[in-house]
Amino acid sequence: MPTLPADLPVPDDRAGRWAPWWVLAFVALWPLPGVAESVLVLGALYAAGRMLLRRLRRQPRLLSPAAWALTSILFLGYWLPQALSAFGAVDPAVAWGKAAGGLRYLPFMWLVAIAVATPQRRSRVLGGLAIITAAWTLDALVQAVAGTSPWFWSLDHLKQLAGGHTLCPAAEAAAADRLSGVLGPCNLKFGQVLASLSPFLLLPVAQRWGAWGWALVAAALGAVLLLAGSRASWITFALVLAYSGVRLMGWKRLVLLALAGVAGASVLAATVPQVRERVARTAMALQGGPQGMDEALSGRGRIWSAAGCMIQEHPINGVGARGFRDAYPACVAGQGPAVWGEAPALHAHQIVLEILAETGIIGLLLWLAAAAQAWRAWRYAPPQARERARPAMLALAVHVFPLNTHLAFYSTFWGGVTVLLAALYAGSLLARDEAHRP
Repeated sequence: MPTLPADLPVPDDRAGRWAPWWVLAFVALWPLPGVAESVLVLGALYAAGRMLLRRLRRQPRLLSPAAWALTSILFLGYWLPQALSAFGAVDPAVAWGKAAGGLRYLPFMWLVAIAVATPQRRSRVLGGLAIITAAWTLDALVQAVAGTSPWFWSLDHLKQLAGGHTLCPAAEAAAADRLSGVLGPCNLKFGQVLASLSPFLLLPVAQRWGAWGWALVAAALGAVLLLAGSRASWITFALVLAYSGVRLMGWKRLVLLALAGVAGASVLAATVPQVRERVARTAMALQGGPQGMDEALSGRGRIWSAAGCMIQEHPINGVGARGFRDAYPACVAGQGPAVWGEAPALHAHQIVLEILAETGIIGLLLWLAAAAQAWRAWRYAPPQARERARPAMLALAVHVFPLNTHLAFYSTFWGGVTVLLAALYAGSLLARDEAHRP
């Protein structure tokens, strides 16, 4: 019996049917980073095995050639800098280990792209991401009122029942100075995570319920992000609001709504100590002088200066992926304790500086080449393809926005978030939705 051509869509096999659930399970388990990483690895192995088996059997592909190519290019833009930085790295064992471990991201990105390759699967994934984002927002609002995240509390008690250990020791939990949400007080990344996921909730709400629905959801997300206390997430969410708000209601109405939002934020700043402290710290930049600026940046001024030192010493391929902490002490010798104490900085806290410091000029050029291909794909895509990829495009764009501070893109957690968003973008934009038959 003749088979369909390789570049045409076919009925789902098991890999296609299961792909959305792999993706949603990975995201839903972010509060348990070790378990989420296991899901990523198992999903990558599963996808690699299924795709190889289909290839050997000469069965039709689960991805269009264009989606497969762009997903692979985005992976190479992320992974190749790691591999090349291992030559001459400050700590070669760490750099080579990161490069070897990073190979798991390629089949995982294929799996994510497969999960959004058809309208049915894409609806399941995007709808699931919207539900997860909404649930985490509501959970954080409950924590703001009751003092405890029900989601994290449940996971913590399940962990204690299963292994007798808590997810976060009481001393560290008491030291948390912001809303921690589902990730818990020992993993204060909730603001950045929620801000990066917010397009998956805001854009469909705007499409279905219009300006009023968008405004209500934006207010809930904004309140949570203010209480989460991450100023980087405030910038990320402001970009999401600006893009989605202008498309929905235009600049004039958005400015009026923004003024109302600023008034609400001012009330929170006046009544919530954590928000007030961060606003006051930001205002220290206006006092002038390097000390005030460094305090306003929570010590990042010294970190960025150290990154500049590494770039100067290792301009070609950097100090090695995740080698920032090892190269940091030599770059700040004799400067005294930092704002946060004596511990070394773990990463550059800024995407461009991280890439240049850890992977050099070669790494930055590879990242820019991958970004150029992503932009080219968007530019030449038809309108219906752009529309279905818009949530993933916006999430990826604000996630890597260079004029912001960032978590470590070559860390296990934030690296997984990054490749997930990149694969969602490539798979949605270049999906083959037409039901062609030979």
